[in-house]
Amino acid sequence: MLVFAALALAGCAGFGGPERVVKTGTVQPSMLRLMAGLDMERGAPLLIRLYKQESVLEVWKQDQGGRFALLKSYPICRFSGTLGPKKSEGDHQAPEGFYEITADQLNPFSHEYLAFNVGFPNAFDQSLGRTGSFVMVHGGCRSVGCYAMTDAQMDEIYGLAYEAFQAGQDKIQLQAFPFRMIEQNLVQHSDDPNAPFWAMLKNGSDAFQASRIPPTVAVCGQQYVFNARLPVQDLDPVAPCPPGIAPAAVAFNGTAEQHAAKPRPAPLPEQVGNGTDPAGTIAR
Repeated sequence: MLVFAALALAGCAGFGGPERVVKTGTVQPSMLRLMAGLDMERGAPLLIRLYKQESVLEVWKQDQGGRFALLKSYPICRFSGTLGPKKSEGDHQAPEGFYEITADQLNPFSHEYLAFNVGFPNAFDQSLGRTGSFVMVHGGCRSVGCYAMTDAQMDEIYGLAYEAFQAGQDKIQLQAFPFRMIEQNLVQHSDDPNAPFWAMLKNGSDAFQASRIPPTVAVCGQQYVFNARLPVQDLDPVAPCPPGIAPAAVAFNGTAEQHAAKPRPAPLPEQVGNGTDPAGTIAR
């Protein structure tokens, strides 16, 4: 009884035990036709982008050329909190930052239809002492700190993630932003205390927009660094970054000369995010 009570207080929204029916989501024929038209293999890797202000979840998928293209956008049904990162257990903020989803973070028994854990707190969050648990993207359209979708949307998103993992993808990058990472939005919010944090997130967003390849993400000196030329394990999230490693200096794959020589894909318009958990637990 005590264990059950603790779980009920720990998660996103809703109470009760897990529904012990394995669910895997569904990839409909219309989605398969959409993939074919975009030159994408059914099991090709995914990337997810979330935008709070625009209330949009985007699923990107790798095409036959090895770059990622936008597969489909979904309106986020609900998210709690305001613009800004999640900082502490119980603040009911949906997180912002760069996260990784692995197959064991999928929850086919979620009380909120289907769910996957976003991986909060990540190394960056932990370096700042941020706390929280069971932060999800899930169905159910209700949220206390997660990104909540409708059940129909979650069925499709979960199905795409499940098939990507089955085909061999080891982790899905999830990029959660306060708004589309365009200069006008940063200028509009330049007086916000979170402005320096958002400028740092823009480096990672720009890295992806420039190459259409998910950036490698590391943390040193309590800062995100993208596409660093040092292995991630060689960087300490709390210790100062090594000489020559800084977020702005590693924003793009390859060297500056390589990027100047190669035509870049035309930038796509930028788009926001919400949440709840597993088996009836409540994200905090």
